Amino acid sequence: MAAGLNKKVLCFIDEYGQAGTEIFYLGAVFVLARDAGRLDKCFSDLLEPNANEIHAVDLDDRYIQGLMQRFWAEAPQKKAVLINQKIPYRVGEAPVLYAQGVVETVKIGLKRFQRDVLGRATIGNVDVITDVNQHNEHPLFDSELRRSQEHDGRFKGVNRITRVDSAASRLLQLSDLVAYSRKWIVAGDLNAVGLRERYGIQMP
Repeated sequence: MAAGLNKKVLCFIDEYGQAGTEIFYLGAVFVLARDAGRLDKCFSDLLEPNANEIHAVDLDDRYIQGLMQRFWAEAPQKKAVLINQKIPYRVGEAPVLYAQGVVETVKIGLKRFQRDVLGRATIGNVDVITDVNQHNEHPLFDSELRRSQEHDGRFKGVNRITRVDSAASRLLQLSDLVAYSRKWIVAGDLNAVGLRERYGIQMP
């Protein structure tokens, strides 16, 4: 692949709810590796200097909404794509369902990233970073993602899937807030247009 088409894309993914239940939403942040530091700083600078790991479920909704609105106003909007993906209820092993949700979210997000950020049709160098949990540490999760890397459209552009503790990554914590934001739609506080205009969060 030509060097110009081989820019590394990072996809940070976290969840709200549980795989295999009615409430399972994934939040994803897509950004070129070279722009990740700038996006991280935009988010981190809005937090208290001594802030520990950010978890949406531990925070007041009004605080989260204010934080996300300030973040999107200051973020390099043409450099990142934020996706909130509802994963429909299905019967099956939770690690497999989690993996399938990751695949769906990555494929949708990459399509938007290609259109909105890169302006071209090819991405072949993608790293997926997820918050470590009991589902994505399971062998069934790994085998499902390996299958998708070999056979599943845009997901074949994924070179590496990494699991880290979200305490080590502000962009994973941002993904957690993006996943949580679906709650405001369900509660009727916002619609999809409002979510995108205020916070830059797209709902496929």
